[in-house]
Amino acid sequence: MLAKRIIPCLDIKDGQTVKGTNFVNLRQAGDPVELARAYSEQGADELTFLDITASHEGRKTFTELVKRIADNINIPFTVGGGINELADVDRLLHAGADKISINSSAIRRPELIEEIAKHFGSQVCVLAVDARQTEAGWKCFLNGGRVETDKTLFGWTFEAQERGAGEILFTSMNHDGVKAGYANEALAELSVRLSIPIIASGGAGTMEHFRDTFIEGKADAALAASVFHFGEIRIPDLKSYLCAQGIPVRR
Repeated sequence: MLAKRIIPCLDIKDGQTVKGTNFVNLRQAGDPVELARAYSEQGADELTFLDITASHEGRKTFTELVKRIADNINIPFTVGGGINELADVDRLLHAGADKISINSSAIRRPELIEEIAKHFGSQVCVLAVDARQTEAGWKCFLNGGRVETDKTLFGWTFEAQERGAGEILFTSMNHDGVKAGYANEALAELSVRLSIPIIASGGAGTMEHFRDTFIEGKADAALAASVFHFGEIRIPDLKSYLCAQGIPVRR
């Protein structure tokens, strides 16, 4: 079994790290450069940076901030927010990103996935999906969870895989910030339907939640924010716990 990845996430608004619950009620969580450096030193496997209001506000991700973070870490770095064209991808890769996360722009123009995969390789393209479980099933949202679309979680992720996405970052809006565990049933279903890696996001509150998403949800990686930002779980402690539970992690 491949080693499972632990990925802290920096949700950025106005140049500062923030964290909310169910995508609202944002609060400050610290300086992104300092947090990034700390996570790199603590043994995080990767770092994700999401400029969470870029698409809604119609602007580009903070390139200078991306560069400052990249200069302070030595782990793979994924950047998302306001990426609409190949020039945006090129700009952020040159600023130090290793992978690019697209969400709203891919829903609006799915061909963007193919363009990124063709020009930069599938390994660069992470499709981020914000989905909410509704009476009609799992529906995908854009603009930071503000706008419901006609796309379904399972249909859209399969289409993205076929178009060349290298990974799926699935955030359950129902579970986001609630700290009651990941959407493991949906994650397990994704793992059956897809052949590319799946990153679980939304719901981490305890070390057991990470264990459960790797075992029950069959996730390849687990992303979390507030439990790391506010010191509730330390990455070295989490990896020691997971190792003791028989889950392979990089030490």
